[in-house]
Amino acid sequence: MLFLPWHLVCAYVLDLAAGDPRWMPHPVRWIGRLIARTETVLYDESSSPGLMRVSGCALWIVVIAVVLCAAKALIAIAGLAGPIFGDLALIWLAYTTLATRSLHDESSHVAEALRSGDLALARSRLSLIVSRETSQLDRDAVLRALVETVSENISDAIVAPLFFLALFGPVGALVYKAVNTMDSMLGYKNERYRYFGSFAARADDVANWVPARISGWLVVAASACMRGNWRTVAKIMMRDAPKMKSPNAGYPEAAAAGALGVQLGGASRYFGAVVQKPLLGDPVDDMTMETYARMIRLMYLSSGLAFFMAVCIMLTIRFAGAIQ
Repeated sequence: MLFLPWHLVCAYVLDLAAGDPRWMPHPVRWIGRLIARTETVLYDESSSPGLMRVSGCALWIVVIAVVLCAAKALIAIAGLAGPIFGDLALIWLAYTTLATRSLHDESSHVAEALRSGDLALARSRLSLIVSRETSQLDRDAVLRALVETVSENISDAIVAPLFFLALFGPVGALVYKAVNTMDSMLGYKNERYRYFGSFAARADDVANWVPARISGWLVVAASACMRGNWRTVAKIMMRDAPKMKSPNAGYPEAAAAGALGVQLGGASRYFGAVVQKPLLGDPVDDMTMETYARMIRLMYLSSGLAFFMAVCIMLTIRFAGAIQ
C-alpha cells in the first residue's frame, strides 16, 4: 500500500497526543530484543578483532533483513484484510517511529525530580535516557546532560524518522530505527563493542548525515520563531559542530546551545573513564530550569517544522510523479 500525506498527519498527531505508552506493543522495543538475542548468538569474546568486525556486520545484516521483511509482511497482510486495516497498519507503524512526545515525557521526569530537590531521583531517571554515568553528577551537571540529550535527539528521534517516512514510508523509517537502535546498543568504543559494534556505529553515521544537518538548521529556524538571533545561532552551529568526534551529533546540539545562550559539552564519565567533550556554544546565560523549558519549546518548534518539511517532500514527490 502507498504511504500518503494524510497517513503521516495521523501518525504525527497520534505521537503528539499519545506518546509511547508502556502497555502498547512497540516495534522499536521488539527491534531491541532482536538485537540482544542476535548478539548472544554471534558475539564471541575469544574472536580476533577482524572476526569481531565480521560478526558485528553479520548482526547488522540479519537485523535489517528481519525488520525489512517483517514490516513489509505486516503491511501486506493488513492490506489483504481490507483497505482500512492497511491504512491503520501504515499509520501505526509510522507513529511508532516518532518520539516527540516521548522525548518530552522522559526528560520531564528528570526535570520534575530536580524541581522537587530530589537529586538522587533525578540521577536515577537520567540514567534511563543517557549512556553516561550519572551517579556522581551534581544538579547543574544533571541539567546540562538533560539539555544535551534532548537537543541531540531532535535529530535521532524526530527529524530523521520524519525524513525517512517522507522518502520511504514506514518500512524505510523502521529500517532507520533499527540502524539507530543498533548504534545505541552496540556503538560504543569500550572493550566489548570496540570491534563488534564498529559497523553499527559507522552505518548510523551514514544514515544520520543528512538528517543531522537538517536538524541543526531547523533548530536555527525554531530559534528565529522564538525571536532569537538566528544568525548568531547559525554561526555558533557552523563554528562548533565540527568539534565533535561524531560527524552528526554536533549540529543540533551546537544549534541548541546557541539558541539557549548556554555552553554544552565538557567532561562526562562513560564506562568508568572520563571523556572530555568539546565545548559547544558560549556561556552567555547560566543553566537553569528555564533553560530546560526553553529547550522543550525549541524541540516542539523544530518538530513542527520537520513535520511541515516532511509533508512538503511527500507532496512534491506525488506531484512530480503525477506530471510524468
